[in-house]
Amino acid sequence: MKILALDSATGACSVALWRDGAIVAQRFAVMDRGQSEVLIPMVQEVLTEAGADFLSIDVFAVTTGPGAFTGLRIGLAAAKGMALASGRPLIGVTTFEAVAHGVPAEERRGCPVLVAVESRREDIFVQSFDSELIPTSEARSVRPEDLALAGTPLLVAGDGAARVRLAFEAAGGSVSAGRPDVRFASGAGFPHAADVARIVALRGAGSGLEKAAPPQPFYLRPPDVTMPVEKRR
Repeated sequence: MKILALDSATGACSVALWRDGAIVAQRFAVMDRGQSEVLIPMVQEVLTEAGADFLSIDVFAVTTGPGAFTGLRIGLAAAKGMALASGRPLIGVTTFEAVAHGVPAEERRGCPVLVAVESRREDIFVQSFDSELIPTSEARSVRPEDLALAGTPLLVAGDGAARVRLAFEAAGGSVSAGRPDVRFASGAGFPHAADVARIVALRGAGSGLEKAAPPQPFYLRPPDVTMPVEKRR
């Protein structure tokens, strides 16, 4: 089975191709804007490197959010277009799932994971997972200073983790060796298309992905976009 995964939901852009149990080609770049210019070229590079074309893909996958309004729309539109043209299913994966699965197993062993996604407002988007990456809470929007972390073993991941760290330390918490109950995952914490593909591969084991409902953008609050109002004549 071949899975082509795309992500442009946050401050990065990536494409990956999963084939028969492994990622065989991938591209990744950190960027706040400009995903529309690089996403399709990334797709072409990945397909060429893997010796494939989009008509040979069995399943397409894309991150659905939460994240940046424009980036989400770019990724979803590109993935939907390719899936429609090829007649293949398209599977959605949340940003929380992608980030959680990007934390190395040895780093999260035996420890719950809190994924914090940047909202570019006062709040952040968060969801909790157990050490096996099964969700243990609903996704929600919260101010970093309102998170109760002290005394709870936890690994914080995601591009919003830096703001959680600042709020935690401002409240008197410590991330030194003397307070190992709260740790922060290494790396930038952006979702990666390679992890999106792996998640879909796990979902597809013994189930019919072709029956999945088309993915929709996942927003935890209204997007920061004002639609034009039609003038009355």
